[in-house]
Amino acid sequence: MFELVGFPRMSGRILGWLLISDPPQQSTSDLVEVLQASKGSISTMTRLLIQIGLIERVGLPGERRDYFQIKPQAWSQLTKQRIAQIITFRQLAEKGLSLLEGQPSSLKDRLQEMRDIHAFWERELPLLDERWEQEQLHRQPADSDDL
Repeated sequence: MFELVGFPRMSGRILGWLLISDPPQQSTSDLVEVLQASKGSISTMTRLLIQIGLIERVGLPGERRDYFQIKPQAWSQLTKQRIAQIITFRQLAEKGLSLLEGQPSSLKDRLQEMRDIHAFWERELPLLDERWEQEQLHRQPADSDDL
């Protein structure tokens, strides 16, 4: 999946493992062993995943080495980043439209569509994100130990 959206395959493999690993914190050595990858590749891809906000580097009490884990609320933060990108694209399209003011509409149609779809998502995604957050507040723990 990560390759389909333009990221290196190894970053997807690391993320996939961290989503299901037990314990949830994994060292570089753990990742090298389980994913059968080089230390350099793991290092490069964990830096990428940290940069995009999906994982974080953590220390564990009594341990000298660093560990990686899925960042809490990573998916919500990714949505907020997407909203910021959408706003930027809408603003860019509006700037382009202002530069083409007075030109035939046939020259502006593509920019108009770009602006309109980004304006739509700019309005709607925050509402969906808010609904998600409300749903999480009312969510029952899924852990069977709580039953």
